[in-house]
Amino acid sequence: MIGWLIRTVIVGILAGYLANRIMQKDSSDAGKNLVLGLIGSFVGALIGWLIGLRDTNIIGSIIMAVVGACVATWAASKIS
Repeated sequence: MIGWLIRTVIVGILAGYLANRIMQKDSSDAGKNLVLGLIGSFVGALIGWLIGLRDTNIIGSIIMAVVGACVATWAASKIS
């Protein structure tokens, strides 16, 4: 249980940071990166499920979370 939580936080921070760098946004706030990465993990998993992909290791989790975070960042910029 605690291992899953630590992995989720690490993947979330890394995915949020990478998505902010890819989308050319401010990436200095770790809390914002964590929230973006966690939302990205959910969005990435949903997109992967819809097209028939799933992550099997931490690298796959990071890739799917970064893709999801980029989609979430793009959608948020279009809404606001």
